[in-house]
Amino acid sequence: MDISYILNELGEDREHYFNAVAPPIIQTSNFTFKKVSDLTAAFEDEMSTYLYSRGINPTVDILRKKLAALDGAEDCLVFNNGAAAIFAGIMAYVKAGDHIVSVKSPYTWVQRMLEVILPRFGVTHTFIDGTKIENWETATQPNTTFYYLESPNSWTFALQDIRAVAALAKSRNIKTLIDNSYCTPLYQKPIDMGIDLVMQTATKYIGGHSDTLGGVLCGTHASMKKIFDSEYLNIGSGIQPFNAWLMIRGLRTLPARIDRITKTTAEVLAFLKQHPKIDFLLFPLDPTFPQYELAQKQMGGACGLITIALKTNSRDAIVRFCESLKHIMMAVSWGGHESLAIPKCAGIPAGDFDPSNPEHRYVRLYCGLEEASWLIADISQALDRMD
Repeated sequence: MDISYILNELGEDREHYFNAVAPPIIQTSNFTFKKVSDLTAAFEDEMSTYLYSRGINPTVDILRKKLAALDGAEDCLVFNNGAAAIFAGIMAYVKAGDHIVSVKSPYTWVQRMLEVILPRFGVTHTFIDGTKIENWETATQPNTTFYYLESPNSWTFALQDIRAVAALAKSRNIKTLIDNSYCTPLYQKPIDMGIDLVMQTATKYIGGHSDTLGGVLCGTHASMKKIFDSEYLNIGSGIQPFNAWLMIRGLRTLPARIDRITKTTAEVLAFLKQHPKIDFLLFPLDPTFPQYELAQKQMGGACGLITIALKTNSRDAIVRFCESLKHIMMAVSWGGHESLAIPKCAGIPAGDFDPSNPEHRYVRLYCGLEEASWLIADISQALDRMD
């Protein structure tokens, strides 16, 4: 299916809403029925029709169709945020006594789910270095029912061999879920590589304007129906129509924004690689990256995130660098129009700072839609102020 068709036409029956170019926001909680038999059918299968906007809504439906097509999936559910999408995807497929294998240091709320919430219900887990397939094999137990992947993750960009992990999971009847937020469906298609459930935080590149939250979960229609009928409706975490409309708006420009961000990132990367105050940097498609060959194999591109390790033994120097940035803002997340920076040491007590640990000297940079020269000048003057 052509991407231009997906982004501009799929799911948009314009003749049904006055031939408007932009779809309407169907901001309703409820839908009416003329026949009792139709109402009965809606009660029996709420995913098949419009009954109550907690479940299916016309504006959200347009977004669902587009996102499923981008991922090459049969179906899709859209949540209020990425954490909710992951929570529902995992909860739908684990039960008391099950065991989960997850990449180490996962997304904060995944770690909280595995360490705090699921143990209350008798679900155990093992964190592993997911870069080696043998680690997945070794960690798998007779009661392992779920694998959680992040490839790349959002700090070190560690990859998993997606095809190999998916094949191992299928051979043992284990469900898989991957966070694909870094790449988006434009640069990586995990379903084509055998993954069951693909999540992306639509807050980032899909929305693209830092003004709304969303989480996407794609898979087979049967898997989405299973999640819809239980976790989705019970938790009440479906996206609202206005937020869905903002996501549709964001999708219109997704390829153009990704292309621009990719070009800008390459120029910023070239500057950083030659700067004497940068110890080293991490970027999946740079030849110095430890998993460069795997990144080339399974990723069609890399977007705006670069992690740099500053060449300093001083936490104060890192703080000065970040606070000296005039145009690159300090904030979490990424994927919007604005460039951002976040130091790893912000989440480490000052007394625990250890310059011999490279991670403590990490600063993650996100390149937005500004001119590359503008960003390079800002980074350069901030590096000059470190000492």
